[in-house]
Amino acid sequence: MKVEHAVIMAAGLSSRFAPLSYEKPKALIEVRGEILIERQIEQLLEVGVPSIVVVTGYKSEMFAYLADKYPVRLILNETYDSRNNHGSLYAARDYLSESYICSADNYFTVNPFESEVSSAYYSVVYAHSETDEWCVETDENNVITGVTIGGRDSWVMMGHVYFDHTFAKHFLPFLLDAHDRENTHHLFWENIYLDHLDVLQMKARRYSEGEIFEFDSLDDLRTFDPSYLDDSRSPILRHVAATLSCRERDIHNIAPIKNGGEFVQGFQFLVKGERYAYHYDNSSIERLSGVLTS
Repeated sequence: MKVEHAVIMAAGLSSRFAPLSYEKPKALIEVRGEILIERQIEQLLEVGVPSIVVVTGYKSEMFAYLADKYPVRLILNETYDSRNNHGSLYAARDYLSESYICSADNYFTVNPFESEVSSAYYSVVYAHSETDEWCVETDENNVITGVTIGGRDSWVMMGHVYFDHTFAKHFLPFLLDAHDRENTHHLFWENIYLDHLDVLQMKARRYSEGEIFEFDSLDDLRTFDPSYLDDSRSPILRHVAATLSCRERDIHNIAPIKNGGEFVQGFQFLVKGERYAYHYDNSSIERLSGVLTS
């Protein structure tokens, strides 16, 4: 069938990508000279996808320029900070049939999109050795029959997804039901899908190593784009480096500090074997044994 839409989810906080995601949405970070979401939009336009919807939430105003630069529709996910990514599909529920479902922070080295797709699928790549990704099991027809979180030497879910008309028709009622309940805030849309594998058939579409990337942290990005080793494009990390008299590449193992919920207060990091914390509210850098500067 001919592809009718693409929904790009760009609403999330991406807290693990601290501190860059505190300063701007992860989708707007430059990778190898291109803005992540712009590269993805251009790949979709290249194959003639007629309707592209960008679902925003966190720092949504920073995406406004996209509507002037590209023929895209911006939709606000008002629950971006209280519901997981199923809230973004709910916001874009009118555009799910014959549609690509994309994460704005994926980087495709080769354009994976097509103008026609025969059936629903989820992209998978092979993970060698141990992984904490979602590992898929398939039947003889390559239909996904089960998923386990974490595994070894397995095909894992990563990258874009395609909803054909049949999948979208059956998925939508489950999505609407989940969104209306109070005990479902934590659910990924994939959790909703996996709860109904008997009804929601989707194939695994295999991609070769090096075609699909996602960056969960600055350390991941540095591996893919070494220009970030000494130029993180982050005023906060420049301040940290100047204060601690180190190079930006010496700041690593960054992890967000949360207040018990999803609100991020700052981040912890290592420099030359010492662990520190940076606090957003007062721009202070704290050695774990005491305050270093403020």
